[in-house]
Order: sequence, then C-alpha cells, then structure tokens
Amino acid sequence: MTKHEIDLMHIERHEIGPRFSEMTIVPIGESRLVYISGQVAENTSLDIGGQTREVLGFIDRLLTHVGARREHIVQARVYLASVGDYAQMNAVWDDWVVPGHTPSRSTIGAKLINSAYKVEIEITAAFTPGHGHGHSHALDDGCVKEHPHDQAR
Repeated sequence: MTKHEIDLMHIERHEIGPRFSEMTIVPIGESRLVYISGQVAENTSLDIGGQTREVLGFIDRLLTHVGARREHIVQARVYLASVGDYAQMNAVWDDWVVPGHTPSRSTIGAKLINSAYKVEIEITAAFTPGHGHGHSHALDDGCVKEHPHDQAR
C-alpha cells in the first residue's frame, strides 16, 4: 500500500476517548474489519456470569451500531482475572455465541487493570454491509471440523 493509498483510507473511530476508541473500523474494499477494544463490566459487583453477560451485551451493542452481528466475529480474546472462573465464563459464552459461527478464541489468565473486573473481552469482526444475512458460505463446503481442544477453550 502506498502512502497515498493509506492517506485515502478512511478509518472510522467510535466512542473516542483520550487514550483509545471503543471500536475502530477499517475498510477493505467493500468489506469492513471491526476491532472492538477490551470491554469490561460497568457493574463490578456482579459475579463472573453477570460480568460476562454485561460485557457480551456491550459487544452486541457495538456490533449492531455498525450493522454487524455475532456471526461476523472472527476472533475473540478473553482475559480472566481468575482462571477458576473459566467454566462459569464459558457457560455464558456458550449461550451467547452463534452455533456454527464460533470464532477463533484465546483465553488468558491476567491481572486486570481494576481488581473488581473479573473478565475483559476484545473482538475482531469482518463483514460486508448489506451482505451475509445470517448465512455462512464458509460452512457450505462441509469443512466444519472440531478441534480436539474444544472442551478446554
């Protein structure tokens, strides 16, 4: 990409703060790459299940704001303050994620910036506005394969 092409690229930034934007959108042709910053619960008095539900609701809101959906998520990174919360977080995640459209995902045990946060989730999604109404062509070729570590993630 030339400097001129980069200068012409229109990067959208949503909910811009002094240090970061909650969401950044990069156009790639007619499609969009969506980067959602790590989302944390506002109600830190909630248990891990409640915080996870709240965070996933924030992600839904941001995706909907730009016309994307859960099916468009290609990658997720989950940070847990306590690896002991893994099973409870997964129970909420499993109810939320769209079957057949599970993204690649990493789960990391981490010391979060605020000790009251139990989970932080960041997302990358890709979509073409006006296309992909709930149908995934990637599944049409019959290449859905279960990973041997699916139970662990």
